[in-house]
Amino acid sequence: MGPDDRRAVRRVVVAGAGMAGVQTAVALREQGFTGTVTVIGAEPHQPYDRPPLSKAVLLGTAEGSAFDVDFDALGIELVLGREVTGLRPADHALDTEAGPVPYDVLVVATGAEPVRLPGAEGVPGVHLLRTLDDAERLRPVLARQHDVVVVGAGWIGAEFATAAREAGCAVTVVEAADRPLAGALPPEVAAPMTAWYADAGADLRTHARVARVEPGTVLLDDGTRLPAGAVVVGIGARPATAWLAGSGVALGAHGEVVADSGLRTSVPDVYAVGDCASFPSARYGERLLVHHWDNALQGPRTVAANILGEATGEVPQVYDPVPYFWSEQFGRFVQYAGHHGAADATLWRGDPSGPAWTVCWLRETRLVALLAVGRPRDLAQGRRLIESGTPMNPTLLTDPARPLKKATTA
Repeated sequence: MGPDDRRAVRRVVVAGAGMAGVQTAVALREQGFTGTVTVIGAEPHQPYDRPPLSKAVLLGTAEGSAFDVDFDALGIELVLGREVTGLRPADHALDTEAGPVPYDVLVVATGAEPVRLPGAEGVPGVHLLRTLDDAERLRPVLARQHDVVVVGAGWIGAEFATAAREAGCAVTVVEAADRPLAGALPPEVAAPMTAWYADAGADLRTHARVARVEPGTVLLDDGTRLPAGAVVVGIGARPATAWLAGSGVALGAHGEVVADSGLRTSVPDVYAVGDCASFPSARYGERLLVHHWDNALQGPRTVAANILGEATGEVPQVYDPVPYFWSEQFGRFVQYAGHHGAADATLWRGDPSGPAWTVCWLRETRLVALLAVGRPRDLAQGRRLIESGTPMNPTLLTDPARPLKKATTA
């Protein structure tokens, strides 16, 4: 958008009605945007929050998790049950299954979609857990206390296994790697979590690869046959960006939109936010792709500010958060902040075989990430210390009785 076009943004279209898309629309209104805001969602349901799907919605203690947003009062147009199919930047048009939608600025917020288990598509009793409809299909499975096989011991696998055990199901979790959370955490940090499965009465099988899924049975590649009234697949998610093929929007190795520090894409007047986009982090010196709720909450504020700022010629805001997420599994509240990839030291606070402990990752005495199990105060203080880059005293830091904020070198 050139200088002559300033203030010309009259219509913002948001592709995706999850947390990132809804929050972008809300942030635009909160920051004073007076043009048209349209949110287009593929699902027919009122926009909803995802974390309760693996807990309250799944166990039947909540019917749904619709966002508490008055879209009418905010003047946000919702177009639901409509899939986006393509993008033509030269025409400033978003293609949908019901025809093109013109935009002045487009925000791509189509999130991620679950990775499917090869050969399991169409087999009765095989489930994913990503949408409200998925959770609704799984509720009666838990209510009937079927034998359940969970494929994948990542965050979603652990959360589903927790709910299934609470419902009284027999649960077997099969994981191809040698430990749970192999893609997310180093071996020594994930190792204590292995015992959580047995403590909860779930059977965790590592080094276990699925050879085939048949109705009522999961066959492992070592010949083991596991009875399965239901199979729940949780082997990761990938950005939902196939619809951008041919648009000129640059995608990365994982299919994610490659956004800049202001969450702009390689195409003019198109932004990307949430699970579908990576961004360069000056804090960590690398590009981050964050598939977590907090990123979908924080990023939209930057997008809205930059859409408004382009119209007024303001310096773009930079998006460089300390990533954060949490997981409730097997009676434990697990929280993580930061990014541990470039750490040069790992320090423990507390006994990892106990109910509450924290792992801290340092780089040159500065805290870059931490994982807290049942220690929310460590997380809250640690997150602020990561943001401030305060040098830590490693000796003081390993004393779990000392507050983290009092373990600095100052």
